[in-house]
Amino acid sequence: MKRIAKFHKVSFEQFKEGWMGEFPQTTEAELQKIYEDIKLPKRATAGSAGYDFYTPETFSLKSGETIKIPTGIRVEMEEGWVLKLYPRSGLGFKYRLQLDNSVGIIDSDYFYSDNEGHMFAKITNDAKQEKTLTVEKGQGFMQGIFVEYGITVDDDATAVRNGGFGSTTK
Repeated sequence: MKRIAKFHKVSFEQFKEGWMGEFPQTTEAELQKIYEDIKLPKRATAGSAGYDFYTPETFSLKSGETIKIPTGIRVEMEEGWVLKLYPRSGLGFKYRLQLDNSVGIIDSDYFYSDNEGHMFAKITNDAKQEKTLTVEKGQGFMQGIFVEYGITVDDDATAVRNGGFGSTTK
């Protein structure tokens, strides 16, 4: 196994900006507690490829509902690697839980963005039956897998990232 990355929490200020943008009714005391309780992603077993990401707060989604979750997490990784994010397989199987962009792609240079590389997950309960999905605070809801990648022999990309979703196509 190659050791190529390290997870970190974003700063409290960055987490507050992301969280309050989605959940403005949260009090300062509640927000501080949520931030303090953020768990860094971990592998469940020595044979697991995926790092489980844990929800910072309990949420429920009825069939067809969507939520955007500020994870409070950023990742520092070596160049030449990408972190791919997927729903936890059990939740996908039981509830058709989906990331709204299908697969989240976290590039190595995202760590240095103005938002500190804060990862968000927008997820939908796409169950065709009327099933409500509840994920308790601290429960795994998605997983990330590090993948090495290559580039073309004539690649000449020189632009520098400074943002999240869609920032490289502006």
